[in-house]
Amino acid sequence: MLKNALFASGLIALASTGYAYAQEYPAKPITMVMPYSAGGPGDTLARLVAQSMTKTLKQQVLIENVAGAGGTIGSGRVANASPDGYSLLMIHVSHATNPALYPKLRYDSIKDFEPIGLVADLPMVFVAKKDLPPKDFKGLIDHVKTNKDRVNYGHAGTGSASHLCGLLFFSTVQTTVTTVPYKGSGPAMNDMLGGNVDFMCDQTVNVVSHLKSGKIKGYAVASKEKSPALPDLPTASESGLPGFELNIWYGVFAPKGTPKPVVDKLVASLQEAMKDPTVKARFADLGATPVSAERAKPEALRTLLKSEIDKWGPIIKKAGVYGE
Repeated sequence: MLKNALFASGLIALASTGYAYAQEYPAKPITMVMPYSAGGPGDTLARLVAQSMTKTLKQQVLIENVAGAGGTIGSGRVANASPDGYSLLMIHVSHATNPALYPKLRYDSIKDFEPIGLVADLPMVFVAKKDLPPKDFKGLIDHVKTNKDRVNYGHAGTGSASHLCGLLFFSTVQTTVTTVPYKGSGPAMNDMLGGNVDFMCDQTVNVVSHLKSGKIKGYAVASKEKSPALPDLPTASESGLPGFELNIWYGVFAPKGTPKPVVDKLVASLQEAMKDPTVKARFADLGATPVSAERAKPEALRTLLKSEIDKWGPIIKKAGVYGE
């Protein structure tokens, strides 16, 4: 009896400690790791979300760029961080593709993280240097297939959204060209602006301003419907590649074992950010769509992650592409 009573009191004490911790959380600034370079599309979105979450959590949410190896360096840091709610990860679909791209990955994308929720969907856009000859998307496809030995495709590195879009595109049109990997979307775009990259498929966040200024040429969006941010561009599906669709999602994760009361606070803060008028307006300007409150929840992100791992694994294996 005494033993049972002591055990019960111990459980109550632990529960009380957890409750007290949750009540105090956050007691210091929170670091949100963005595992890509500063200035890229993910970085832009992360900073908008962090600014809004700072208001609701009443502690600073700071962005730390930990770029390299397709996002695996930054992801690994969060996977191994203390599960106390002070280390978060905001990452895109590469969290689902990296298990196939990096066979020796030192963390498990599912088992080592607590999902907080989805943030946004971004359609991919086919763009090219200003003086590339084709006038429309069908013309671009023909040009690429006819000049495959003379055309190059730029992307932001192994596992990046632009790399994945390229894999899907070349697999669909059944051709290959010289691909040029960069350390981030910024350097790749700079070389396109300079005329050294012929074409890319990149996130709306990274191309909208350049398209509107006329510095690059736009061909099609890889989404089911036209993008409100780029109303003059047709979809890839209606312009030569029926059924071609690729939206890039972003989500927030915490280390596995983060206490549920803390996760709940983070979920509530993320949902508030998705309703924040400033965030919604800036997302719209960038061609990003904030997710609904229902999708800004752990279970929605967990389900999507599992389905994306199943989807991309065979594509990457068939392409024979691996990260270093």
